[in-house]
Amino acid sequence: MCFRRTSRLPPDRDVEFKIDLVPGTAPVSKMPYRMAPDELKELKTQLQEQLDKGFIRPSSSPWGCPALFKDQGGKRLCVDYRPLNAVTVKNKYPLPHIDILFDQLGGATVFSKIDLRSGYHQIKVREEDIPKTAFSTRYGLYEYLVMSFGLTNAPAFFMYLMNSVFMNELDKFVVVFIDDILVYSKNEKEHEEHLRIVLSRLREHKLYAKFSKCAFWLKEVAFLGHILSAKGVAVDPSKVEDVLNWKQPQTVTEIRSFLGLAGYYRRFIKDFSKIAKPMTALTQKNAKFAWSPKCEEAFGTLKKLLTSAPVLAQPDITKPFDVYCDASGSGLGCVLMQEGRVIAYASCQLRKHEVNYPTHDLELLAVVYALKKWRHYLLGNTCHIYTDHKSLKYIFTQPELNMRQRRWLELIKDYDLEVHYHPGKANVVADALSRKAHCNFIEARPTVRVLCCEIGDIEMPTALEAELYNLVLKPTIKDQIITAQKQDKGMAHIRDEIDDKKKACFKLDEEGVLWFKNRLVVPKDMELRKKILDEAHTSMFTLHPGSNKMYQDLKQKFWWTRMKREIAKYVSECDVCQRVKADHLKPAAPSSSRPEVGGYTHGLHCGIASHTKGYDSIWVIIDRFTKSAHFIPVKTTYRAKQYAELYISRVVSLHGVPLTITSDGGSPFLSRFGSNYKLLLELT
Repeated sequence: MCFRRTSRLPPDRDVEFKIDLVPGTAPVSKMPYRMAPDELKELKTQLQEQLDKGFIRPSSSPWGCPALFKDQGGKRLCVDYRPLNAVTVKNKYPLPHIDILFDQLGGATVFSKIDLRSGYHQIKVREEDIPKTAFSTRYGLYEYLVMSFGLTNAPAFFMYLMNSVFMNELDKFVVVFIDDILVYSKNEKEHEEHLRIVLSRLREHKLYAKFSKCAFWLKEVAFLGHILSAKGVAVDPSKVEDVLNWKQPQTVTEIRSFLGLAGYYRRFIKDFSKIAKPMTALTQKNAKFAWSPKCEEAFGTLKKLLTSAPVLAQPDITKPFDVYCDASGSGLGCVLMQEGRVIAYASCQLRKHEVNYPTHDLELLAVVYALKKWRHYLLGNTCHIYTDHKSLKYIFTQPELNMRQRRWLELIKDYDLEVHYHPGKANVVADALSRKAHCNFIEARPTVRVLCCEIGDIEMPTALEAELYNLVLKPTIKDQIITAQKQDKGMAHIRDEIDDKKKACFKLDEEGVLWFKNRLVVPKDMELRKKILDEAHTSMFTLHPGSNKMYQDLKQKFWWTRMKREIAKYVSECDVCQRVKADHLKPAAPSSSRPEVGGYTHGLHCGIASHTKGYDSIWVIIDRFTKSAHFIPVKTTYRAKQYAELYISRVVSLHGVPLTITSDGGSPFLSRFGSNYKLLLELT
């Protein structure tokens, strides 16, 4: 069995733990640490257990490092081998990068994880190196016959052993990181065979697992601080508790510790380097430690983002990649995507000399940074580069380049890529990682919670459309529409007449949902329609499009009567659009000057946001000579008589009767305004 207790020395293996010392090193010995009475009692118990197993033996070695306890769900005996590690020649056997391990899991739906029992104790120490492992305690000097925790080269030797055992299975259906083994398969039938192979390998090499720490046939598994599933890779909430409970750093060392722990998950955090910039500035050489409000904001933001980190999709190297790049004065930002799903975020701060680069070079630097960062994905695969700097589209045909650009171009030519121009206001991803909210172009800052959700059977040609679909047809809104359809009497009437030729454009799907030419029918629920319009106009994905653009986007997915009119009205009432957007239309007719005589020009401005008292328009009255103006709140339901009464009470009473009155041709002033005005003047 491969799950039994390790109660004796491991067998002789091809791999033995070796401790090679720096030439000229003399033995190092330290006095034992003092321990509390209960710790001494536990020490005596654990020493006897390891003596009985044969893992340690009494020693007379000139070496000796102090023993101590480490709390890990109980007291575990460890040795402070720092003096020995300092004079040990380091083994450079590589440990795998965790992100690279997860890249192998694309398409997997079933998982099992196996944790070896006291894995390090399953490798013997080379005979001549046993005295170097000696450790001192209150009860004497002992030395290890098996590899101990805390020795500098222990992870490298154990990684070498595990790679040797599973060399034929690695990256096919097995992932190994030191003593943690993950078995992954596309279906349960494959998984059964894969598990049989892995367990037989462990039995063959007499490596024993701890059954209580193993888990089998899982759809979702916690592994190396992440949650793995068919959807992708997510942050393990239990592992970020330390970050969430972290108190405000008081020293530079504490800042480095926090950023190191949070940085482990930086691929999940959009714009990580920009957010952390106030804190990283304190870690620089000769920087004065002063915890500012910006540092506190960055500290809180990072903790908040870790709790809401998105699910990142697994890459498929058989399909092309999309890379969105952007640069600003504060840093570089990139997003790696595939079929509209985010695979990873990356960002970095600019170095001192890079701050002086011209805009063109900065944008090109962002592309180079992305290619270097994701070289293992992009080299040999087709990739599409999207940038908001149009001149980069012609970088390969530019006749004159500076030395820096030529050097970067040599690197770029190794990749099979196409550069596409995406203007800042149309790009849903590019500006988000490096620019602030008040940049020159309107920017998109997507914060998709589940980035690998299903998009159904609809195929989107670009990442922009995929993000838009993810926005407007997310399950919560769709469910509300379906529920509202069932409750709407008008929808029931259409369902009953769906066989009528006049209703041929309507159809019901298998779930009883009503569609109009492949567009989801939205019932007459004003609150629901407003929610859809809000998402399509004011969300971070869309950024206040005009009524035509908004209609073109929404009509691909939704339909309701008078849809275009409602969208136009909604956009015209948007306060942000009215204040920010310039009118680029030519005047309907050439303007003509009027003589500066005593008279008033007035016009009606309709379609503003409704007031609590019901006012929905503003009546603007201007004296053509003094340019003084009156702004009177009115309602579109007012008749000519009401306008005449207001004119006399608000204008004539203050300035007297004007010589002339000129209107903008609004319907209230073309009807009976003049006759009512004259009648009221006679009465007064």
